[in-house]
Parts: sequence; C-alpha cells; structure tokens
Amino acid sequence: MATAQDVHVRICAQEIIKYDLEIKALVQDIRDSPGPLNLLTELNAKVKEMFHQLRLRIQDLEQMAKEQDKESEKQMLLAEVENHHKQMLSNQNAWRKANLACKLAIDNHEKDELLQSGDSSVRQRKMTKEGLVQTASSITESLMTISRMMSQQVQQSEESVQTLATSSRTVQETNEEFKNMTGTIQLGRKLITKYNRRELTDKLLIFLALALFLATVVYILKKRLFPFL
Repeated sequence: MATAQDVHVRICAQEIIKYDLEIKALVQDIRDSPGPLNLLTELNAKVKEMFHQLRLRIQDLEQMAKEQDKESEKQMLLAEVENHHKQMLSNQNAWRKANLACKLAIDNHEKDELLQSGDSSVRQRKMTKEGLVQTASSITESLMTISRMMSQQVQQSEESVQTLATSSRTVQETNEEFKNMTGTIQLGRKLITKYNRRELTDKLLIFLALALFLATVVYILKKRLFPFL
C-alpha cells in the first residue's frame, strides 16, 4: 500500500513532467512565431513562469529524496532529480536558440516591409536601426536571464553531486562497521569455544582427583579395618 510520502513523490513527478511538456510547447511556439515583438515578449513571460514552477517542483522532489528512509530509494530519487536538472538545462538552451531564430525572422520581416513600403531611404535606415537596437537589447536581456538560470542549475547540480558523495561515504562507513562487527563476533565465538573446552578439561581433572581421593580412602580403611587382608 502506497504511503502518503509516496503519493507526494508521484504527484511531484507528474507536475514536473507537465511543466516540462508545457515549456517544450511554448519553445516550439516561439520558434514558429512570425512576430511581432510584443507577442514574443508575451510568450517569453509564460516560459519564464513555467521554468520558475518547474524549478520549485524539482527542488521539492530533491527535498523528498533526502527525507527517504531507505538508502536505495533515496539514491534513485536523487538520480531522477539530476535527470530533471539536465532536461531543464536542455530546455533552456532550446529556448535561447528559439528566441534567436524568432528575433532574426522578425528583423528580416521588418526589413522586407521597410524595403517594400516605398518610404525614403533615410526613414528606412532609421527604422531598421531602431529595430536592430531593440532586437539586440531584447536578445541581451534574454541571454542574461538564461545565463543566470544556467548558473543556478550548475550550483544545484554541484549540491546534488555533493549529496551523492556524502551518501556514498556513509554507505562505505556502514560496510566497514559491519566488517568490524563480524570480526568481533567471530573472535567472541572462538573465545566461547575455547572456554567450553577448558571447562570440559577442568571437569575431567576434578573427576580424576575425586576418584584418586576415594581410592586412597578405601585403601586406608582397608588397612585399618582388615589388616590381615
């Protein structure tokens, strides 16, 4: 029967998968979007919120992994957390590439419209320059956001690796303690066997001494009571 903790782990894992799929769908929408920039900004805002929720769920799963009683279940969940971290990093890279592709397409579309509008060349150069500046600024902001996210992911991955290393050392120390206990038990068994043998020898010596004593008494009585025998 599943415990409450198992249910929480299962629900958390399902939510992680849900947010991962939603992020992939939004990234695909960005990649296919023809613009304009305000639509791209709206899509990016949704992606940022999805990444925020996904990061929280992964942190919850990592915390539940550390609270597991069984070492095997703990290691299994920590490995799953590490896989989710890698998948999120892959989604962030795909998001960055989709933004670059979309903004390039928007820029090309704007330049085509300007060339076909019939306006003066001065106005065309001015609008193209403004569009390029806005595009570059938006790309820089997105890259900075992605860089911060990647830095956070690297830090979380380092913490996960440190936790796995600590758990491994704990398992090794436990194995060493078991080996020491086994040696102690074997030594105790040998001592008990030795003492049992010593006890048997002592009993045999006592029996022989008693027999010798009785024989001596009988001999003395015989000499005193029946001297003629």
